[in-house]
Amino acid sequence: MSTAAPATPASPGATPVIEVIDVVAGYVPEVDILNGCNLEVRAGEFVGIIGPNGAGKSTLLKAVLGLVTIRSGTVRLSGDEITGRKAHELVERGVGFVPQTRNVFPSLTVTENLEMGCFLKPELFKERLAYVFELFPRLAERAGFRSGSLSGGERQMVAMGRALMLKPTVLLLDEPSAGLSPALQDQVFLQCRAINRTGVAILMVEQNARRCLQVADRGYVLDQGRDAYNGPGRALLEDPKVIELYLGTLARAR
Repeated sequence: MSTAAPATPASPGATPVIEVIDVVAGYVPEVDILNGCNLEVRAGEFVGIIGPNGAGKSTLLKAVLGLVTIRSGTVRLSGDEITGRKAHELVERGVGFVPQTRNVFPSLTVTENLEMGCFLKPELFKERLAYVFELFPRLAERAGFRSGSLSGGERQMVAMGRALMLKPTVLLLDEPSAGLSPALQDQVFLQCRAINRTGVAILMVEQNARRCLQVADRGYVLDQGRDAYNGPGRALLEDPKVIELYLGTLARAR
């Protein structure tokens, strides 16, 4: 049985798409949520982040996006430092983001939501709309429906589709399966894998730790704002320490 090693520095080779180095961050002064966190996402890779509630998983995504104050440490995008840069600047540079809540405009149609995702480069709209409809055929069927009338799984497709409209190189997903039935959760994970197969790197925070580690190339286990473990998804899923501390005995891979 493979045992996951404690987190290690970035490996040599190609420059990571996203690199987080010793980041300390928090929402209010003198209260740190991240306490020296490290992470990397390589080109075309699918990376999952799991951990107990309050470990700093969503805060880590927000730190990358400049939505939380970074007190020390560094965030890099394809080798360039982006620490504290504004979210809209990162979107222009190829970072897509799907928040956990309020991730669609309910009064707008599916097509109008996707058009909003392309507002910085409207010339890409027709090309990217065809791409998203090919990736999510259900959205093509619902193109004229208001997003507020869609099912939870369909709204998640709209949110992911909108984030893909600007040809991102990396997509950040904050608990995409939250609030969905088990069947719809499986659908979302399959959709994430399909997006990844088109060449888009994915960094996903997920509450369904077992399923996340099954689909991810690599995973990080966060605990108290630090990357306690990292390794191949399957190795983490089978690691006895990770099972005992974070997954529970029922999470053992079969």
